[in-house]
Amino acid sequence: MSRRDEVRNQFHDHHPRYDFWKDNPNWARFRWNRPYRWATWAAVTSWFPWRWNQPTTYAYGDNVYYEGDTVYYGDEAYATTDEYAEQSQEIVASAPEIDESVDWLPLGVFAVTQDGEESGPPPTLFLQLAVNKQGIIAGTFQNTATDASQPIEGMIDQESQRSAWTIVDQQWPVMETGISNLTEDTAPALIHFEDGQTQQWLLVRLEEPEGEST
Repeated sequence: MSRRDEVRNQFHDHHPRYDFWKDNPNWARFRWNRPYRWATWAAVTSWFPWRWNQPTTYAYGDNVYYEGDTVYYGDEAYATTDEYAEQSQEIVASAPEIDESVDWLPLGVFAVTQDGEESGPPPTLFLQLAVNKQGIIAGTFQNTATDASQPIEGMIDQESQRSAWTIVDQQWPVMETGISNLTEDTAPALIHFEDGQTQQWLLVRLEEPEGEST
């Protein structure tokens, strides 16, 4: 919570210009109204036709943790570490072709920062996310340190409620978290890398800067 508050203060004082689409006109189809809008769990469950009754929680380091080469969910072995990363990649690959005429539900704009730290430098990595009724995730990743913006694509797995995404036309790295995590003000996330490493990061939901509404 300390890092969350610090990130929001840092963003308020030094937020970048959030008009990804002006610099990338081919992405105009993803310019949803109010991209900072917070999607609650009630909004998410009513958005999809899947009739989820309860959220599946992914608290990395708590109910989902790594021990040796095994990933555990609760007290049960769930998969090997390689299998768990491959599952995330399979979730991304399962996304059908996007129908640009469909409606999108904004999930918000998040700062991406290291997890487990009470304090740190201002974030330079940002994610804007939205989802359609098929469970396809789309949005934009921006690195303000390099002034680079890239489109992302991904998918929500209906059964497990795991959401995973990556840069368009790239297999790695893959970021994942539970869809219910993305309805909270902070969301722990895992990033799987091609060399087999997995890191835990933190997504901090950002409030819309004054004068930035669309």
